[in-house]
Amino acid sequence: MAETKAKLSSVDPVWSRVRDEAFEMVTAEPLLGGLVHSSVLHHPTLERALAYRFSLKLASGEMSEQILREIADEAYAAEAELGQAARADIMAVYDRDPACHRFIQPLLFFKGFQAVQAYRIGHWLWQQGRRDMAYFVQMRVSEVFGADIHPAARIGRGIMIDHAHSIVIGETAVVGDNVSMLHSVTLGGTGKEDGDRHPKIGNGVLIGAGAKVLGNITIGANSRIAAGSVVLMDVPACKTVAGVPARIVGDAGCDQPAVTMDQRLKDCDC
Repeated sequence: MAETKAKLSSVDPVWSRVRDEAFEMVTAEPLLGGLVHSSVLHHPTLERALAYRFSLKLASGEMSEQILREIADEAYAAEAELGQAARADIMAVYDRDPACHRFIQPLLFFKGFQAVQAYRIGHWLWQQGRRDMAYFVQMRVSEVFGADIHPAARIGRGIMIDHAHSIVIGETAVVGDNVSMLHSVTLGGTGKEDGDRHPKIGNGVLIGAGAKVLGNITIGANSRIAAGSVVLMDVPACKTVAGVPARIVGDAGCDQPAVTMDQRLKDCDC
């Protein structure tokens, strides 16, 4: 048994740790046994567990859990990147959210993580030309998790969306790898224009609570956007912007602001 677990851990350490934590959770809180078994321990892989959670959360009188489960299983079987991105997202949440103490928490309890994984399936549907079904997924994600992410938007790996209330990410938005954002962030347009009209967020960017980034602008890698800011112009890499409208108030303060999650403004005259 120990040898089997060691082999599993070497192949998929994230899933192995999630399962170990699931056993610990059942021991500590037996009343959660049904939830933990159905959501984690019943499944052979993380992908199968994610598909189950997707179908359970998004099912409604309009779309059955069975149909959604089949869609999710198809997506994970066809696109290995979905599962790899989910693993990177779990690790991002664990590393950056001080309220996350175990790998299993995002999978079971954190709606920001769950909303991003559901978006990823919607994005896969969009890429397959199944756009009406992708819109359905977007609608249900918005209704269930309070995060409205257009399925055409492009979002990288290692994403942490803390709390996830009132997140809006528009159709032509691009979000790089290892980005962190807090609640009430909008990556939106500036009017009724069509075409490429939403922000492009570089790798490692930290976006504070309530920030609005509007228009087809570029936010440079490893920059910080202060809480409550309204960003209407390009931001160079490794800078901090704040205010309404936002302006540069200093350097980012570190190499990876999205990882450190330090949102304090230091040594600036803002």
